[in-house]
Amino acid sequence: MAFARLSTVVALALSAATLSNAALTKRITCATGQTTANAACCPLFSAVEFLQTNLFDGGECGEEAHSALRLSFHDAIGFSIHGGKGGGADGSILAFNSTELEFHANGGIDDIVARQFPVFEGLNLTAGDFVHLAAAVGTANCPGAPRLQFMFGRPPPVAPAPDLTVPEPTDSVTKILARFADAGFSPQEAVALLSSHTIAAADVVDPTIPGTPFDSTVGTFDSQVFLEVLLKGSLFPGNGSQPGEVLSPLHGEMRLQSDFAISQDPRTACFWQDMINNQARMMSEFKAAMAKLQVLGQPRLIDCSDVVPVPAPFAGPIKFPASFSQKDVQVACHASAFPSIATVAGPAPTVAPVPGS
Repeated sequence: MAFARLSTVVALALSAATLSNAALTKRITCATGQTTANAACCPLFSAVEFLQTNLFDGGECGEEAHSALRLSFHDAIGFSIHGGKGGGADGSILAFNSTELEFHANGGIDDIVARQFPVFEGLNLTAGDFVHLAAAVGTANCPGAPRLQFMFGRPPPVAPAPDLTVPEPTDSVTKILARFADAGFSPQEAVALLSSHTIAAADVVDPTIPGTPFDSTVGTFDSQVFLEVLLKGSLFPGNGSQPGEVLSPLHGEMRLQSDFAISQDPRTACFWQDMINNQARMMSEFKAAMAKLQVLGQPRLIDCSDVVPVPAPFAGPIKFPASFSQKDVQVACHASAFPSIATVAGPAPTVAPVPGS
């Protein structure tokens, strides 16, 4: 009899949980026909279309998409879990651009701010929501990228972030990890955020060669950058050695001093290596770190992630650039075996600059 009563209680509890889950996952159909989990997100579907048309050239993984992701990082990282710095992911870098663009670490983002500002004025969004929605949408245009979270409802920023909150390529690993820790990120999360360099390029490290990619597949969100940073370097892509860069393995490609140092440091080398040819892990780690970054200092937001387009999948796997192989890898992690990777056939490539830079 007691067992029968217990079974009834369990059945009722499971039934209640099922009804609760159904309520939580109920979808709303917007006037425009799209569905979302929250009616407050409905206006964002037209905002996404506006961004794709007016900022991202119809949905390309181009310079504007790369730079939108970079801008979201430079905006959000101006924050400290201990207080005394900026408002985090609040859009201050757009709203107070005359101040923040003067910071040395923000060199090269004036172009994307100038490109975004008239688009921002065409939408009824706060600066913070605009900057971080643009980052999520632009990243979604890149094959292989995760579908980033987007949280909605940031208030307007009240002040610019202070200077010296954005890590620079000339900084030591210890200084970079300390800055990330001050913003609430572990060394592993810092490396995960550097996944963004797979679709990134340098404009001002060597100003004679703007738009110089960090890997040979800049239009694809893949782990190629983690591989190529480890290859033996032999050249500088532009006007000789510049502060913030080290020898690159490929013509037309730039290797940041900070990326190489992090790839070799015992605190981060094994996680760096673990990302190579592990697309699922790279996507998962980057998505989680970005979800944390894009809400720094921003409580009580609405989850509108379902307005973000679904990225095309990565065809993979990655390969060594032509003429390179395992013998060219500067291995810094000896705790696990280096992944087995094939090599592209043909002569060593020259990496083209990002168009529009």
